[in-house]
Amino acid sequence: MDNVYILGIESSCDDTSAAVLRNGILLSNVTASQSVHEAYGGVVPELASRAHQENIVPVVDQAIKQAGITKEQLSAVAFTRGPGLMGSLLVGVSFAKGFARSLGIPLIDVNHLQGHVMAHFIKESEDDQTTPPLPFLCLLVSGGNSQIVKVNAYNDMQVLGQTIDDAAGEAIDKCSKVMGLGYPGGPIVDKLARQGNPHAYQFAEPHIPELNYSFSGLKTSFLYNLRDWMKDDPGFIEHHKEDIAASLEFTIVNILMKKLRLAVKQTNIKHVAVAGGVSANNGLRNAFKEHAEKYGWTIYIPKFSYTTDNAAMIGISGYYKYLNKEFCSIDKPAFSKVTFQ
Repeated sequence: MDNVYILGIESSCDDTSAAVLRNGILLSNVTASQSVHEAYGGVVPELASRAHQENIVPVVDQAIKQAGITKEQLSAVAFTRGPGLMGSLLVGVSFAKGFARSLGIPLIDVNHLQGHVMAHFIKESEDDQTTPPLPFLCLLVSGGNSQIVKVNAYNDMQVLGQTIDDAAGEAIDKCSKVMGLGYPGGPIVDKLARQGNPHAYQFAEPHIPELNYSFSGLKTSFLYNLRDWMKDDPGFIEHHKEDIAASLEFTIVNILMKKLRLAVKQTNIKHVAVAGGVSANNGLRNAFKEHAEKYGWTIYIPKFSYTTDNAAMIGISGYYKYLNKEFCSIDKPAFSKVTFQ
């Protein structure tokens, strides 16, 4: 069989990324991040889409060069079709369509959320054996999503539970903003939490039925507690930021793991993975390791480079779709709404 070269393109938020894979093995993964949003405490969609326009051509060019191939060797172009910021998505989608048409090769559309789960199938060498066996459970936690997914196959994923309001990553970012710590909040809270006492303060934990999540109540509880503490001590946050961060992280991880334990019990599947931006969090990674020891789970934690938005996960999703000839017509539009299928 001839080599299958897939170009993956990811532009759903504020990272422009391109990757090249040969027969499912990663050859290059190039990402241009945008620092312009830090001053605003969050991603500004208009600025994000402009930066994608500047970055997309050099990033794709670099990915192809680093892979050591020419664009004419590509078999197909896989791209993130959604969900995400519409302006950002349109840059990647439009480029992918034009590029694939100019080369006369197929287009493959990828769901961004499924891409995060598929990060576990990325191989860096022929003898890479880190892929979880099917079926497995995956806790998908990012800035915009918190879901428990049963993965039956690359094209058969069942959402067992998901957030009914805010996502875990969103809650961390917003609480970080309230504390005046800056953006993005996840890495800052994670770093502070390593130096604090996770049992110093208690915040409200929601009681949501079945396997669904909610983080809006926690956010409100956090805000009201800080307000009360600051009445007595205006410098409370500065004096106790490590303990506050550790307690916040502990509460969020506890909420996530409680439902995941229930999902394992209900499905009797003990191969458990984590994916998405929040899977870079040390507290969550440690909780996974503790659960593996305590409950006999076999756990799968992605490399840090595959936790945030990256094109390697889009490329590997595209590779499996390519083998099944699941191609996309050029008239398929981008979509911004959070859907899984």
